[in-house]
Amino acid sequence: MSPEEFRRYGYEAVDWIADFLAHPERHPVLPQCQPGDLIDALPAQGPETGEPMSAILEDFRTLIVPALTHWNHPGFMAYFATSASPPGILGEMLATAVNPNGMLWKTAPAVTELEQVTLGWLREWMGLPPEFFGMIHDTASSSTLHAIAAARTAADANEGEGRLVMYASEQAHSSVEKAGLALGMGRDCLRKIPVDDEFRMHPGALADAIGRDLADGLRPFCVTATAGTTSTTSVDPIPAIAEIAARHRLWLHVDAAYAGAATLAPEFRWVLEGAEHADSLVMNPHKWMFTPVDLSAFYTRRPEVLRQTFSLVPEYLRSAEHPRAVNLMDYGVPLGRRFRALKLWFVLRSYGREGIARIIRAQTGYARELAALVDAHPDFERLAPVPFSVVCFRFKGTDERNLKLIERVNATGRAFLSHTVLHGKVVIRLAIGNMGTTREHVMDAWRLLRSEA
Repeated sequence: MSPEEFRRYGYEAVDWIADFLAHPERHPVLPQCQPGDLIDALPAQGPETGEPMSAILEDFRTLIVPALTHWNHPGFMAYFATSASPPGILGEMLATAVNPNGMLWKTAPAVTELEQVTLGWLREWMGLPPEFFGMIHDTASSSTLHAIAAARTAADANEGEGRLVMYASEQAHSSVEKAGLALGMGRDCLRKIPVDDEFRMHPGALADAIGRDLADGLRPFCVTATAGTTSTTSVDPIPAIAEIAARHRLWLHVDAAYAGAATLAPEFRWVLEGAEHADSLVMNPHKWMFTPVDLSAFYTRRPEVLRQTFSLVPEYLRSAEHPRAVNLMDYGVPLGRRFRALKLWFVLRSYGREGIARIIRAQTGYARELAALVDAHPDFERLAPVPFSVVCFRFKGTDERNLKLIERVNATGRAFLSHTVLHGKVVIRLAIGNMGTTREHVMDAWRLLRSEA
């Protein structure tokens, strides 16, 4: 492709992106297709010779886009939103164009140093202490895997006998359990601690579980506290958990993948109270900070343990050492590293802390308003507190009727909701977090729910 052709089709692609961002409601948020439809619509074999870009772009518009679930749609209120803002998209485009690999400082100095700068800004905005060392991973699952691997290294350094066991609440994300599996410790290495009426880990139950395991000759080594659980966005009592972890010399990991972003509004700083004592912490700017997926910010107070866990330098990667030259490959599993920090830098500079906080404040307000409407309606009931922008409620009927209700709302193409299970009941989970979601989008989803019910 010549530079002239690239410019022509590049302008065409940017024009499409701009129209898409300006009018996302033109597309149904959930595709109206069946499994296998796209496979059947595309050739079974790849082309022997190159095809014109005009044909490729046309197939993108007519075949690919209709088969997408549109996470950038303001009616996307399932799971946790991951919306790509225009500044983030521009940063991603430029990172792809220069295409560096930041495995070593010398292979791409800007990749390493911009990562340190942006995560330093973010750390300060969240109120975390300056000794926290930050690096970027793809998702919170990868960040948590690295945290638990480092925790195991720290435990081995303490020596001792017995099988290693770790702890998280029964509402913790599945990535904690997956990390245990990936590290070869087995599914039974995790103790799932009961929660209170607001779905927060019960510190007394944690202390009791640790005591039982010690009495049985096992070796507790790590506890994960969650700031913003997946189902209900509940916040575990981090100060009490930190005290228990310190008493037993356990690694404390804080999963703030969702709610960490809320702390950019100072009135939400309580979310990470006690997290200054954590050994590691994760938060995801690709959730509630309008950064294109994927980008997970991982912090640790003990980078030397991370390096001890993962540093493995073959001769062809050895380089002269310098006190300010950080080789991020020494602190994790990946060797190759994308220039993810560039899109985050674009977002942080374009919005500023207050710009992001303003949207977070507005969306938590929409959630509180919806919660009040649910509480006042005779046919619906709320099943969890609403500390942030997720509302968990249900139609007063059977589980089957609630699942059918979600299905009918999603079939309209105007909103996409998901569900969870609380107290043994199927619950509608409406999660506000897309950068374009306004009060009107939330009220429209509420009207659809009442109408379809």
